Amino acid sequence: MRPFVSALLLVLGTIGAAAAQQFPTRPVKFIIPFPPGGGVDVLTRAVAVDLGAKWGQPVIIENRPGAGSNIGAEAVAKSAPDGYTLLGTVNQTLTSNRFLYKQLPYDPDRGLAPVTLMIQSEQFLLAHGALPAKDLRELVALAKRERGKLTYGSFGTGSQPLLIYETLNQREGLDILHVPYKGIAPTLLALTAGEVNLTVASFGVAGELLKAGRIKPLAIAGKRRDARFPDVATTAELGFPYLQTSIWYAMFAPGGTPAPIVEKISNDVRAILKNPAFAEKHITARGFDLVASSPQELAAVIKEEVPVVGEMIRAAGVKPE
Repeated sequence: MRPFVSALLLVLGTIGAAAAQQFPTRPVKFIIPFPPGGGVDVLTRAVAVDLGAKWGQPVIIENRPGAGSNIGAEAVAKSAPDGYTLLGTVNQTLTSNRFLYKQLPYDPDRGLAPVTLMIQSEQFLLAHGALPAKDLRELVALAKRERGKLTYGSFGTGSQPLLIYETLNQREGLDILHVPYKGIAPTLLALTAGEVNLTVASFGVAGELLKAGRIKPLAIAGKRRDARFPDVATTAELGFPYLQTSIWYAMFAPGGTPAPIVEKISNDVRAILKNPAFAEKHITARGFDLVASSPQELAAVIKEEVPVVGEMIRAAGVKPE
């Protein structure tokens, strides 16, 4: 029986490798589970243009926002495992959502196959320019004086703003109020317009607003300061070492997609990301750090982050919906 099984696996592997060599033979679709204009949307669109040229097939972007990225993730997880429907998303889809919803419409471990972790970035705690606090320490003091009057915008349950500010509320006895939006772009617009006082975002998506002085950084929730803002202290330096978060953008295929097809997509995307001209224009110039990982490396990152994120969610007192 064992020789038969070995022979069958060899045949299937050969078929998969042949299919990967021919892939794609028709249009490929990327589903983005957020509204247009956010960081992962912008980067994936840029990659799609170059992939289309490389593959000689249209590469289409479809935005399916809602439910903290669950709608778009479900659509990909339930698609045919052939590489023609892919997901471009951020960490929350694979890490925090499993703790925030009583029942996910997709399996974050088996329903989505890692392709590549494209980029990552540390997060800034941001405020409207008129907020009378110059850093995180002053914000906490202000929130204690002005109880129930400050607000923060998030882009969904499990997003970095919600985890950061709910953890801060829990640990410091504050009541900064949550205002949810449908994506990072509308959240930043709300912050700029003064609809909310606070949020969290990377330089990659908030850089132009920061440069224009329309919003201001109160701290960086990472291990080191940002060279572009050397005067902005880290959360640890300001006395809040438990506030640590970063964001990454990654690609996934439906679970069960043949490994040779996943590897081909990964290799082709990574080649585009590592192209110096592409990286300068779409990654480093926007304040992101290039990663371009293998599928196996992305799987390892998710495995490492899940327990850390779970602990942060429990510390924030966030209950699953």
